Amino acid sequence: MTNPLLDFSDLPLFDRILPAHVSPALDELLVKADAALELVTAPEFPATWSGIAKVLDVATEQLGRAWGAVSHLNSVADTPELRAAYNAALPRVTEFWTRLGADERLYAKYKAIDTATLNTEQLQAHKNAIRNFVLSGAELSGPAKERFAQIQERQAELSQKFSENALDATDAFAYYASEEEIAGIQQDVLQTAKAQAEAEGKSGYRISLKMPSYLPVMQFAHSSALREKLYKAYTTRASDQAPEEFAKFDNSAVMREILSLRLEESKLLGYQNFGEVSVVPKMAKSPEEVVTFLRDLAQRARPYAEKDVADLRAFAAESLGQTDPQPWDYTYIGEKLKEARYAFSEQEVKQYFTAPKVLAGLFKIVESLFEVAIREDAAPVWKAGVAFYRIERNGQLLGQFYLDQPARTGKRGGAWMDDVRARWLRPDTGALQTPVAHLVCNFAEGAGGKPALLTHDDVTTLFHEFGHGLHHLLTQVNEHDVSGISGVEWDAVELPSKFMENFCWEWGVLSNMTAHVETGESLPRALFDKMLAAKNFQSGLQTLRQVEFSLFDMLLHTSHNPDEDLMGLLNEVRREVAVIAAPAYSRTAHTFSHIFSGGYAAGYYSYKWAEVLSADAYAAFEDTAASAEATMAVGRQYRQAILEAGGSRPAMESFKAFRGREPSLDALLRHQGMA
Repeated sequence: MTNPLLDFSDLPLFDRILPAHVSPALDELLVKADAALELVTAPEFPATWSGIAKVLDVATEQLGRAWGAVSHLNSVADTPELRAAYNAALPRVTEFWTRLGADERLYAKYKAIDTATLNTEQLQAHKNAIRNFVLSGAELSGPAKERFAQIQERQAELSQKFSENALDATDAFAYYASEEEIAGIQQDVLQTAKAQAEAEGKSGYRISLKMPSYLPVMQFAHSSALREKLYKAYTTRASDQAPEEFAKFDNSAVMREILSLRLEESKLLGYQNFGEVSVVPKMAKSPEEVVTFLRDLAQRARPYAEKDVADLRAFAAESLGQTDPQPWDYTYIGEKLKEARYAFSEQEVKQYFTAPKVLAGLFKIVESLFEVAIREDAAPVWKAGVAFYRIERNGQLLGQFYLDQPARTGKRGGAWMDDVRARWLRPDTGALQTPVAHLVCNFAEGAGGKPALLTHDDVTTLFHEFGHGLHHLLTQVNEHDVSGISGVEWDAVELPSKFMENFCWEWGVLSNMTAHVETGESLPRALFDKMLAAKNFQSGLQTLRQVEFSLFDMLLHTSHNPDEDLMGLLNEVRREVAVIAAPAYSRTAHTFSHIFSGGYAAGYYSYKWAEVLSADAYAAFEDTAASAEATMAVGRQYRQAILEAGGSRPAMESFKAFRGREPSLDALLRHQGMA
């Protein structure tokens, strides 16, 4: 049988890929990629963009697609066998990409390309390539170059270990709650919890640290003792504060070594710290600009956050008899205050958001706004329940995507979009390759034969990831290094995702994507109005929480000494920013996967940075609310200026092409009730 990882005729053969296929496939693909590298770097090989692409890019794109399939399965369908195969292959793959990026012969060949022969897309890709060669150590030599390569390989191993520890620590915990303890939690959550306990031969209700299980407990469980137990388990995952039986998942040493290696890498490249390295390919010009932006935002949000906490404490004392609320109480108090103030609860709202109806509503707004059609299709998938779709315009295929919604054991937490392949006018065949993406979430599954119910936050998450997907799938750029999300500055890549979240607050959208799980009725307008009134409930607190993470991340990669305990810095940032003190045992950094294993190191600020862009972009649609034609026109303009342009030009140019000016903070503050 042909190795499925070596079949590039169409979509990945996810239903046939086995751990045993990984090593043999990489044996072949790495040999081909090495041969291609030697061929294009030979002195007699012409320094032309198309010539290099036809040989080297074709070989490395296949390697990237095969390894991408393995990495994806490692994230969504982890098994001991797959993990072993992945970890065994990781050093080989890392070594090749590190060596490729630092190859001085290839760097010289790219510098020798006559840029007058390149089109606009190729010029941007060439500019990025020259920059990336420098950041990848191509200008280093001798022992410095060897050390740089060793650092890349070790960092890849450590990032994978961090991710595994976070996943295993989350999966390892389970608490079987009694009938008395579960008072207040929604029925659909309890049905799932009871079924999971019974499947393990246990009595009671199985509560885990997976978000669909953990969050409802924190929001609705009347028992403060149960909330405390879950909160402590959650905030000490993969740390030295976890129970002794979970000590093997402690990420402390892993984090220390990652930070030390990043600093060493920065010094080798001639920078003072990793923050300086991180911003080179971003919109922000320096770490100092980022820190100033974050502290300015914190200062503006702080009065609102302080009022949020004062309201919570007053309500807890007056209505719940709690005069000294603890950190694990605030989510519960907040839910109760929201119910009292706005006369609705997340539990009530959730009954209207059945997953199939939400998805249909999402597709409808995307189809109408961006002039496309979304059709379900068939493809090999990794788990039952994973869906596959194609996006078309006038019958022409634009792109395809997989959608994997439910949380499960062996699937890492959170939500994300990954590319399977990029749009590319292939230099080897002359054919146009259409883009493909993964959209992954972690929602609760349906219980009792009923469809899955989503919280409004879940709905927002789905729209967010779909925004990333649209950025990748609707591109009209033919150069794969700058098509879709490729080549987009990291602090601008969240613009389309944050932009899509705004539609989750539009009545015209929500009214078409809700159906009560029992009656089938749409969300009542009166309930929507209450949700809208509560939209900015605790927005000050939420903003400060994001600023806390972002500031900690940037300072960790600029002013922190890796040899020192990072908890000292985290506590400093908390004292500066937070308005609710965390317990001394809280170790949230130990599962901060975004910065230790997810590509956001010294870049977590990108979420808030991009919110400024997205709020300002969405304001253009708010100005057209009275006219369907005007909205369509703005949608077309947004699609062409932002989505279709991808990374083919600087993000600021794309934004100005859409709005006619640079972004302003005003729209974000107004959207979040902090104007």
